[in-house]
Amino acid sequence: MKLLLITLIFFSTASFADLLRSPENQSRDEYRNPTKTLNFFDVKPNHKVVEIWPGGGWYSEILAPLLFEKGQLIAAHFPADSPISFFSTSRKKYEYRITQQAKFSKITLVDFAPPKLTNIAEENSVDRVLTFRNVHNWMRNNGEQAAFNGFYNALKPGGILGVVEHRAPSDFSKEEMIKSGYVSEAYVVTLAEKAGFRLIAKSEINANSKDTKTHPKGVWTLPPSLRLGEQDREKYLNIGESDRMTLKFIK
Repeated sequence: MKLLLITLIFFSTASFADLLRSPENQSRDEYRNPTKTLNFFDVKPNHKVVEIWPGGGWYSEILAPLLFEKGQLIAAHFPADSPISFFSTSRKKYEYRITQQAKFSKITLVDFAPPKLTNIAEENSVDRVLTFRNVHNWMRNNGEQAAFNGFYNALKPGGILGVVEHRAPSDFSKEEMIKSGYVSEAYVVTLAEKAGFRLIAKSEINANSKDTKTHPKGVWTLPPSLRLGEQDREKYLNIGESDRMTLKFIK
């Protein structure tokens, strides 16, 4: 299968350098490459986009202003009543965050918790579904296939699923993926294809050759988590954020 490796750049980094984003969040651009990533996924200002598990809103701060005038951003977040305190607290913080600027006022919040809660939008209704560094989380309770099935259901025919995920070595077992937070490209492609998607492009936009993927606390050893605290802090800061796959699928 021949994959498309280039895409048209239709907006610039300057679009993101505004007061909606903290200096701390902007400092992550070096590793997360939002301009190149969103261009690779062909996100346009008139699209209806679902962002999966947006956490604190790192990408929402970019997507909401981009889609504000002509498009729509749906944030498929943790359920507000989740019994997991990390999830419910994160949701509350996100809800508060999006009340702080007018450009966030059109964000629609929905619950997403696979394998049970996967209805993120009406069937065949959205242009893009984007997930950033989430697949490993759904694997902990065998919810990953249900998640991809939900994405397929929500997208229009011809719609795009964009996946950015920590990239595991090809020989990692599922147990190693869950423990480390790194997932193999082959496993992600299998999940997508089982849901009905076709892989049309992959990119090394978010690759990091310095990442050995053999860290004491898995991917969370690296920034921004730095789970080891001050232990070898400079070493892990010098590595930077994880090596990541960037995959583009079509319905």
